[in-house]
Amino acid sequence: MRSIAFVTQKGGSGKTTLAASLAVAATDAGERVIVLDLDPQASLVRWGERRQGANARNKVMVEPLEAERLPRLCAILEGLAGVGFTLAIFDTAGADGAAARLVTEAADLCLLPARPTRLDVDATAATFRAVYLAKRKAAFVLNQCPTTYRSSRASESAKGLMRLGVLAEPMLFARMDFQDAMAAGLGVTEYARGGQAAREVDALWSWVRTQFHDAKTAAAGQHHFGRQAAA
Repeated sequence: MRSIAFVTQKGGSGKTTLAASLAVAATDAGERVIVLDLDPQASLVRWGERRQGANARNKVMVEPLEAERLPRLCAILEGLAGVGFTLAIFDTAGADGAAARLVTEAADLCLLPARPTRLDVDATAATFRAVYLAKRKAAFVLNQCPTTYRSSRASESAKGLMRLGVLAEPMLFARMDFQDAMAAGLGVTEYARGGQAAREVDALWSWVRTQFHDAKTAAAGQHHFGRQAAA
């Protein structure tokens, strides 16, 4: 089982919207996905409730995850894997550093969304340092970029984030399909399959899946080397 945590100290970065749409894209690709909502606002839980009455192609399980259950997080993930889930996606609250730290330490990949503003980049850089200290794999996701290519804001923010760490591909632009999909209880790939936003989320899932594959290959190589050394 793999796990992804959306974390950042800055509110309004789009964690919840990305978590929902990425969960649907992963489900479409054959994963059995559970989304765990740590935010007291429970935006993802409400999205899951709306989803029950929507014309959704696939089932995505959405459950709240209370802070008092976090010390048992590894056991929770083992239990979810035992009943057949292949991917867990965490949506964390921006202000709860203790909860985010526990999730970060358990996740296979941390995604740090940031809007193309100086305040967002600075706040996300602070989150990245915390993830780095936890020795977890992490990547920035440049989100809600201006849709006009005449603006240099997105490209300048991308350069700044790449100086700090890994930048996920692709950039995601500020498109109403994202918000409309959330309101309908859908992922953007269900709401507007042929749209630009759907293609961006599909590309992001492809990038994430590559990170999991690379990590698995690296782990297998280390295991093989260890066996040779032991021999």
